[in-house]
Amino acid sequence: MIERIFLGREWKVVPKGIVLALDMTIISVTFFLAYLIRFNLSLDFDVQMLWKQLPLVWVMFLISFLIIGSYNSLIRHTGIKDVYSIFNAVCLASIGLIVGVILNKYAQFFPNFTIPLSIIIINSMLAFIGLTVVRYFLKTVYDHLIKSNGKTSKHVLIYGAGESGIITYQTLANHSKMQVRVVGFVDNDIRKVGKLINGVRVFDKKVLTEEFILLNGISEVIFCIQNIAPKKLRDRVNELVDLPVKVKIVPPVEDWINGELKVSQIKNVQIEDLLDRPPIQIKNSKVANDFDGQVIMVTGAAGSIGSELVRQISRYTYKNLILIDQAESALYDLQQELKQSGRHNFVPIVADIRDKSNMRALIQEYKPTRFFHAAAYKHVPLMEANPYEAIKINVVGTKNIVDLSIEFGVEKFVFVSTDKAVNPTNVMGCTKRIAEMYISCRQQEGKTKFITTRFGNVLGSNGSVIPLFRKQIEKGGPLTVTHKDITRYFMTIPEASQLVLEAGAMGNGGEIFIFDMGESVKIFDLAKNMIRLSGLRYPEDIDIKITGLRPGEKLYEELLANGENTLPTYNEKIMISKVREIDYALIRSSIDELCVSNLFYRDKIIPMMKKIVPEYISNNSQFSRFDKSPTKEPVDKKEEIAN
Repeated sequence: MIERIFLGREWKVVPKGIVLALDMTIISVTFFLAYLIRFNLSLDFDVQMLWKQLPLVWVMFLISFLIIGSYNSLIRHTGIKDVYSIFNAVCLASIGLIVGVILNKYAQFFPNFTIPLSIIIINSMLAFIGLTVVRYFLKTVYDHLIKSNGKTSKHVLIYGAGESGIITYQTLANHSKMQVRVVGFVDNDIRKVGKLINGVRVFDKKVLTEEFILLNGISEVIFCIQNIAPKKLRDRVNELVDLPVKVKIVPPVEDWINGELKVSQIKNVQIEDLLDRPPIQIKNSKVANDFDGQVIMVTGAAGSIGSELVRQISRYTYKNLILIDQAESALYDLQQELKQSGRHNFVPIVADIRDKSNMRALIQEYKPTRFFHAAAYKHVPLMEANPYEAIKINVVGTKNIVDLSIEFGVEKFVFVSTDKAVNPTNVMGCTKRIAEMYISCRQQEGKTKFITTRFGNVLGSNGSVIPLFRKQIEKGGPLTVTHKDITRYFMTIPEASQLVLEAGAMGNGGEIFIFDMGESVKIFDLAKNMIRLSGLRYPEDIDIKITGLRPGEKLYEELLANGENTLPTYNEKIMISKVREIDYALIRSSIDELCVSNLFYRDKIIPMMKKIVPEYISNNSQFSRFDKSPTKEPVDKKEEIAN
């Protein structure tokens, strides 16, 4: 019966009227107890007078409860803020009673009526204690019944005994659906070690051994240290990854909902949290001024980089935002997201950048002044097998947009490139380098300011290794790595997009902006860390399989080509690449020839690409033969068609 009352669906949230009635009952009891205490626990007082005084006490406390709203809180979530509300309500009612009694004494509104001030003071103390104790008693009963009817509790350790750790403890304790028992806090501060917080002991980090974890049945460790540097976080996590626990983290305070931490915000530590560099912080950004009153067009707007560009751009003040993408479903999803976020002044358009006539009509109609070109094919092995598509999108498509931007007087054009354009070893990287070179050629001719940005790999982007590893872990493995020594640079999608926008604002035309991405990451180590962060063991639970380098794939990526160096900007993380001089007339002529060639004939177009980009040396690819025998005689027509 008791369980049904406390746990029944209709009683999980007790109606406010019942809480208010309960509070008024408690006040009646405490008022009577105040008289008992005042008269040495005897009934040697005028009981009839008590009954006359009680209505005034009820009225004062009722008004106070209604003003303060102390009855509005959920009893099963009673916390320190609710205690403050009770204290304020009792003080307000008691002050009201004292003032009323004193006024009546002199004005004689009700002759022969009074309440002893000692009774009011004793009652106020008893009322505060009674209202608080009853709430915590009911909360304790509810929690006990929840736990006794639920599954076995999950045991956790909270890493960090500071304010964030204490708030995390309270959040877990107040969440009735979470069957959690906090075994203890872990902290490096020797002054806290051995102390109790809410009855929970603070341990030194030396207790984090497999024996301690297994003995206490701990399944999770939650990091609650605010503003911890990525390197320190990585060191702490590395102390735990070999233990049979999941590692979770509390988000920064600024990300809490309305200043309060929610259980749903406590997430598994992501590999992004462990990047060996501080996150990009743009100070004194010029973006807001650069966008004011502008018409902005974004190609590839529904892609991983393009969509984040759109999200960030939509936060600024601009005249109009035009979204171009050929992926209908992805563009529709982005449109709905922007609508639900309350964004306005944007136009989604399904279009293909290879269709120059259509793009001319769109640019002529909307007259963009800022252009962000993020549309591209970027999957290395796929483009190695489909050079026709790589050239049509990455070179011809870019050429179309560049030419039209000059034709219609676009003020600034920002091109999203890649570190794979540096000393390319594959078709995709070479096409992006050719696009960079064509932009450099046109920069010399028109008034449009062309700006290029180069990135490393973007965490979470379409085709990135991180989502692939997560899917493989969900399926039970193995994780596939192409080479044990392969390394990559990484940055997050928001950081990449922020860099693009800032480059567009600071650029004066002709620059290639690159980003200080810190140390490169060994993919094999990244795979092991992802397995461990999932609470699994390598290789016992999930193994890693070496599959061999894919066609066109490098062991190491570069941000600068041979013969290039950098110049600083006002942001130490953003640099300008000093590109070596090229013969603009010859390069443009060669690119024009490539774009009008029959792109189905690989034995003609690949050598043309290698001529335009001499540093393009194929790696682990069928096109390596063109490096070994550049003067090889043309094959016959049948072989050309077959290729």
